[in-house]
Amino acid sequence: MNAAKCVIALVAYLLTCVPAFAADAIKIGAILSVTGPASFLGEPEKNTLVMLQDQLNAAGGVNGQMVEVIVYDDESDVNKCVMAAKKLLDQDQVAVVIGPSISGNTLAISKFFSSAEVPLVSCAAAEKIVRPVDPWVFNTPQLDRHAVTRILQDAKAKGYSRLAILTVSDGYGQAGRSVLKELIPAQGFELAADEVYGPKDTDMTAQLTKIKGAAADAIICWGTNPGPAVVARNRVQLGLTVPLYMSHGVASNKFIELAGEAAEGLVLPAGRLVAVEQVPADHPQKAVLEAYVEGYAKAYGTQISSFGGYAHDAFALVMEAIAKGDSAKSTDIRDNLEKISGFAGTSGVYTYSPENHNGLDESAFIMVTIENGAWKALN
Repeated sequence: MNAAKCVIALVAYLLTCVPAFAADAIKIGAILSVTGPASFLGEPEKNTLVMLQDQLNAAGGVNGQMVEVIVYDDESDVNKCVMAAKKLLDQDQVAVVIGPSISGNTLAISKFFSSAEVPLVSCAAAEKIVRPVDPWVFNTPQLDRHAVTRILQDAKAKGYSRLAILTVSDGYGQAGRSVLKELIPAQGFELAADEVYGPKDTDMTAQLTKIKGAAADAIICWGTNPGPAVVARNRVQLGLTVPLYMSHGVASNKFIELAGEAAEGLVLPAGRLVAVEQVPADHPQKAVLEAYVEGYAKAYGTQISSFGGYAHDAFALVMEAIAKGDSAKSTDIRDNLEKISGFAGTSGVYTYSPENHNGLDESAFIMVTIENGAWKALN
């Protein structure tokens, strides 16, 4: 067989591997950071959506219709995210969009969905995404406010009074910084130091040295990998014994891998997905958590990430809205999302309303520590 025939044969084979969708399939768009700096978020989110699409269609779809998930990789870049959003809305004409993975990208495109009257269910956590409420924008991660509340509850129980914060200068970090600066004094604590580092910084000893001089009782670091792992290692290198809290932005095994032994003993708020085996059998999330862990391991031969859970919940909530409303029209999906109450997902139990497009509270978090290189629930 000559080269040309080999190419034709290969293309024909590949086409048989691509799922065929009926003309009336429900089109679900997704914009995720599958590659680039935020790929630790986007890759498990994409895998999760593909898995759930296949599972649902194998079971007959939703209301008798198949579901087609159209995923675009924004490569962790805001400009490519904007282009992907416009393509999904203008060309693909999807009924709803899941994502983006990161807060800055979500905030950059949310305005398009209001004008298009298509719901957006973001996988990013910044409070600004859903406060104030935009009728067409929802999200699934626990909010920064929920995480800060749990950290401060833990700090108060341990008798800490002076808290230092160390935040990354990106959208996620500065959204967290804003909530920290609001709630620390409101909860009766003193803000001992307020330091910032850049997303690409590889050494934070200068900031930690300043914090050391501020005589803080504890440090709260707010960022996503790899920065917080650098902070953890620098803390050990400097011989600091001041307790270090992390945000939920590092609640994955990747952080433990990056920080190594420096991760030992650190405390943070996390969803129950990081410690599924430690969730009580009668907890409303237990069955959902176990099914997701088992399904992902079967589909991909690897462990789940709590970040993939944000996409899991977005997909499940959208399907619930379609099923309950018996409609896949964008306006009906939006209306029926707001009617969802007591819906167990991987990240918590959701109750949306016209006034609440996040649907969670601080009970969606447990406090965890890292012990012998593994997650351990503290409550």
